[in-house]
Amino acid sequence: MKLLIKIFIIALIALVSCESNIPKGPYFATGIKIGEVTQSEAIVWVRLTETPSRVGNEAPMPTAKYKDPETGTLIARKGRPDITPVVQFPDGYTIKTIQGATQGSHGKARLKYKVKEEENWIQREWQMVNPKAAFSTQFKLSNLSPGKEYELVVEASSLKGNKVSASMKGSFKTAPAINVISDVNFIVTTGTSYSDVDSDTGYKIYPSSLKLDPEFFVHTGDIVYYDDLGKTEDLALWHWDRMYSFPNNIEFHRQVASYFMKDDHDTWMNDAYPGMKTKFMGEFTYEQGTHIFLDEVPMGDKTYRTFRWGKDLQIWLPEGRDFRSENSIPDGPEKTIWGKEQMDWFKRTVKESDATFKVVISPTPIVGPDRGRKNDNHANMGFQYAGDALRKFIGEQKNMVTVCGDRHWQYISKDAKTGVLEFSCGPGSNAHAGGWKQGNLLPEHIYLNVVGGFLEGTVSHINGKPTLVFRHYDPDGKVLNEYVVVSQ
Repeated sequence: MKLLIKIFIIALIALVSCESNIPKGPYFATGIKIGEVTQSEAIVWVRLTETPSRVGNEAPMPTAKYKDPETGTLIARKGRPDITPVVQFPDGYTIKTIQGATQGSHGKARLKYKVKEEENWIQREWQMVNPKAAFSTQFKLSNLSPGKEYELVVEASSLKGNKVSASMKGSFKTAPAINVISDVNFIVTTGTSYSDVDSDTGYKIYPSSLKLDPEFFVHTGDIVYYDDLGKTEDLALWHWDRMYSFPNNIEFHRQVASYFMKDDHDTWMNDAYPGMKTKFMGEFTYEQGTHIFLDEVPMGDKTYRTFRWGKDLQIWLPEGRDFRSENSIPDGPEKTIWGKEQMDWFKRTVKESDATFKVVISPTPIVGPDRGRKNDNHANMGFQYAGDALRKFIGEQKNMVTVCGDRHWQYISKDAKTGVLEFSCGPGSNAHAGGWKQGNLLPEHIYLNVVGGFLEGTVSHINGKPTLVFRHYDPDGKVLNEYVVVSQ
């Protein structure tokens, strides 16, 4: 008996010792994001979490109602009323335990990276995550080589000691040198509302587009939608946590360089602009929304920027929210979406570019057509002066086209006055498609399809001539349409 007790005690001590050596976090439950990639630079965004995975889809979510200003009773939402919201959590649940919750964690992260075919790693020092930036940190890489595939590993540790509690591998491609002829393909999407996610593991567009082995990915905005439940800063952060803790998002973004743009719903609310006043969003403000965006994605000094990918492709990513005029004021020469500084930068950098193809990727339409009741973009009557001027400038450029997000349907259109082509990528899922009647082709339309999916752009060389091909896909990766832009 004494021998058995002794064996039991030894086994118990060994078990406790073993468990004590198991790291207790932090983890990477929201993955990593690799962005702002150039020929020589990249930014790797890292966030630490308390748990290795998200709270499951079986958990409930809060609801929002609105306080009637006369009776004080709580009423359901109708439109976007200018009255105070009240967010209610299910009994026994908090923001830490609702569906998709992935609470941030104190700790530190480090990164090592190398060119894929080389052996020697370059290791960066540990960086503490910032609790005021959603428990994230960003590694800015420089002195990279153009046109190379890089591998990386990120590691997590608690603040005490350097024991690695979690790790994640990643990869990305740097842009080819500007004088190098190179085939390049890229993916563009928009409108990824959580309520319209089309699989238990996240949006299907991510594994579908990953199969195409893109050099880079552009999300044109409406990455998350704050309108319904983002009534406080914490609830706004939860919108990002629940979206980027989906396995599909994690797997895609650890392997593809991305450029993130914001639009109205992931800045604040529908058709938002600086100085907009409403009680509808509760405690959550426009300014908080702009700061959260910068905390949740890899980003440089400005949210408008341009990137060159080899000899034949340059893209422009404008900022469509922070410099705009109030939507409802009368149209005129001073009414703007991009603001004077950004517009001057855009025209200057376009004129300086010698890329064969120039692609403006805009959060919102530049050509349209759009619905008559809309008053928020360059294709609307409310911004006709700015829209006419922008289309005229683009139309005067050689081999310049526009790609847009925001609209919940796929299309290709051609402006009758300037000849500018626009490719609308369409929303992330079929459930999120709508807003236009299928079959309602207008004279501007070359292609129209009220479906979800994504847009692929491919620069290649056919018989030695640079060619830009755009393909619309459905969420499962089926090609729906192809359009070839031949260089002039």
